[in-house]
Amino acid sequence: QVQLVESGGALVQPGGSLRLSCAASGGIFSFYIMAWYRQAPGKQRELVASITRGGILNTADSVKGRFTISRNNAFDTVYLQMNSLKPEDTAVYYCNAVAPTTAQYWGKGTLVTVSS
Repeated sequence: QVQLVESGGALVQPGGSLRLSCAASGGIFSFYIMAWYRQAPGKQRELVASITRGGILNTADSVKGRFTISRNNAFDTVYLQMNSLKPEDTAVYYCNAVAPTTAQYWGKGTLVTVSS
């Protein structure tokens, strides 16, 4: 059974940094796309950033220049480096992965709270 497990969420002050990690387990994957989404209270889930196996990036305008997505293909792990965090970045961050079969998987989420 495929599992995506996120880690790294925490309470951080505005202007601070965090690094989220997501690791896959339960099989052999070679995910085509790995991505981070987030959902703030009362809002819809939104794409933060995605990266293909070949390294093509897609980053939401709201986090460009502050967040960087990267992945380790050998271990099907994806990371999100978040700098210059703002209170509006507060959300549950979810890892997402799309297999070559087009099957899609989600993690359970990790909470990021940006507050002084």
